[in-house]
Amino acid sequence: MTVGLVEETIANLPTQGRVLLKLLLIQYLDVSHDEILFMVADRPDPRCVSGTKPVTTMTQESIAATTARWQEYRRRARLRRERTSLQCAVLKHLAETAEAMAACAASLLAARGVSPGAIETLKAQARTAVPGPVLRALDERWEQGEVGPEEFRNYRLAIELQTLLRFAERFRKRLDLAERERRTSNRTVLQDHEICHIWGIPAGSLAARKVKFLSQYLLGLQSKLSDVPPASNQPPSQAPSLDLWEETLSILSTTPIERSIATYDGLERTESALLEKLTAYAVVGIPEQSEAAFWNSLVLGATSKAVHSEPTRTLFGLQRLAAIQQDLDRSPEALEQELLKRTAPPSQEPAVSPPTQAEHSTGELTEMQKQILHNFIGEDMSGRASDKW
Repeated sequence: MTVGLVEETIANLPTQGRVLLKLLLIQYLDVSHDEILFMVADRPDPRCVSGTKPVTTMTQESIAATTARWQEYRRRARLRRERTSLQCAVLKHLAETAEAMAACAASLLAARGVSPGAIETLKAQARTAVPGPVLRALDERWEQGEVGPEEFRNYRLAIELQTLLRFAERFRKRLDLAERERRTSNRTVLQDHEICHIWGIPAGSLAARKVKFLSQYLLGLQSKLSDVPPASNQPPSQAPSLDLWEETLSILSTTPIERSIATYDGLERTESALLEKLTAYAVVGIPEQSEAAFWNSLVLGATSKAVHSEPTRTLFGLQRLAAIQQDLDRSPEALEQELLKRTAPPSQEPAVSPPTQAEHSTGELTEMQKQILHNFIGEDMSGRASDKW
């Protein structure tokens, strides 16, 4: 089965059947303008409760309203498909990056004389390790001069190894959930009440049309696959295989995803701050305690720092993160340099603050400053009391 075969089978259906199948598969197939005109003309007149249906003329308002409803449902379905695909792509890249950096940290520790048994112990204790108190104790020992630069770097590499292993496990679990959501999204079709809302027909007539044209589509697809024309007097008991519908959804899910144009929504206050945080996130350099909240803000848009617009689940952050990951250098040399820079001991030189303006200024007051001081105490420039103020 191919995508072309599915589209050809749908194109051979009557107009009413084509519209129904294209609305069901709205995240994969588009409805033409002639088919939208058919939906507008096919709607029942709500003023007619009995008798023959009066002939009504289509208006531009009814055509525009039907088109707007179809475009809104299509936008939601395709954004859901794009979002789940982006989540899987970035999570897979993050998990691979974390695992590669963890392996690089283990090789650096081995090159620095740490025994393989100690490295395996660090890996086994990674899930239950609490790095906060260890980091604070290490910083205090460094400030007091109790550890040297090489020993400090070894401790930091060990902590970084355990942190990266926890990140890799977290990303893998999220990837499994995202893959499950993506498969569910690919097999989700438009609901009956949503089709009724777009088309403007009652649910009873839609159910009858759905049974009729889905059966026609599956029979036509089955005949094309078996190269046997369907018999005109086929008995009703011979029903088409339902596996063909699952195969249809599987084949259509392999079609390219239409990328949307996402605008900046105010996440992290400024776009430059967001890009800086995404760059650090791409190399798993974000603090562990704030990573979950940042990921939720990227996926759900649920953050107080984001401006909530009509599409509450924006794709701007995910799109930028995927673009940054494509340009990321994941060679062992680049990852090693990133780890060495991240685990370098802090400088112990006292920070020299630039001279302030008050240090350069003299102790003398200007004429304007003297006048302001006299005005505060209710005197003029000569020192006499004044009722001006």
